[in-house]
Formats: sequence, C-alpha cells, structure tokens
Amino acid sequence: MTNRSISMARRFFPKSLLLILTLMAITGCVVREEDVNAWRGAPVIALEKHPFFITVPVIKTKTSDGTEIWNYVNGANVGSCFGSGTLNAYSGYGYVNSATYNQFSNCVSRFAACNNIFYIKDGYVESYNPIGTGGARCYTTKEIQPHFRGTANLL
Repeated sequence: MTNRSISMARRFFPKSLLLILTLMAITGCVVREEDVNAWRGAPVIALEKHPFFITVPVIKTKTSDGTEIWNYVNGANVGSCFGSGTLNAYSGYGYVNSATYNQFSNCVSRFAACNNIFYIKDGYVESYNPIGTGGARCYTTKEIQPHFRGTANLL
C-alpha cells in the first residue's frame, strides 16, 4: 500500500471505526472461556435481566427438539469509500469543465456483528457461543458473566 493510498484511507475511513478497531487490538479480541462457561446452567432470568444483553436486539428461534436459540446481535453497519481523481484541464477562470474531470469511487458496506448465541432448554442456558460475522470479532469480559449487575462501557 502506498503512502498516498494510506492517506486516502485515513481520510475516508470513519474515525470511530478506527477507534473501535484499535481498542479491540489492545484488548486482544478474545473470547474468554471463563466468561462463556459461566453461563452453563444459569437460569434464563439472569440473561433477561443482564445489563448488557437488555441493550441489544435479540432474535429468538426454537428448534424441533424444543431448544430455544436466543441471538443477541451486537453490531453495526460498517461502510467505507475510497476514491481517486484527476483534473485534466483548468480554464484559468476558477471553473472546471466537467468533461475533463475524472473520478473513481469504490464503496463497501457490510453489517459487522458479534452474535451472542445462547442455547436454552427447560429455563436454563445450555451454552453460550459468541460468533463474529461481517468482519467483527467477539470478545468477552467479566462484565458479560451472569452475576454482573454493575455499570460498564462495552463495545
């Protein structure tokens, strides 16, 4: 990647997304086993009252054997555009003939999410599986565990 293309990427890439990616790199982007395992056998009420999971949309489905699947989707639309252009002529009067201006723009959009998938049977959590999609990577902290009831700033 050339210095010019890096400079253009910085100009068009949203600053907030850069911050999120930087924070994820610093925190290690890991799913900790102790956080995932803490949900095994937890009652559903712990999930329904959890301060993080009540803040994100949930999709609930049911399998043929009666197992419920609750997917708490923590995601966002991510878009970025990169472009380049050339100016082939200048009239000298502060105007540019539109026929002499060429530009190419390339935009990409996707939904990046951490899907927090819970398998529930008979009112208890069987397992918790965080799955990243669309370029997102999931991570967990002690604040994700069932007993947490404090305040936190989670991405």
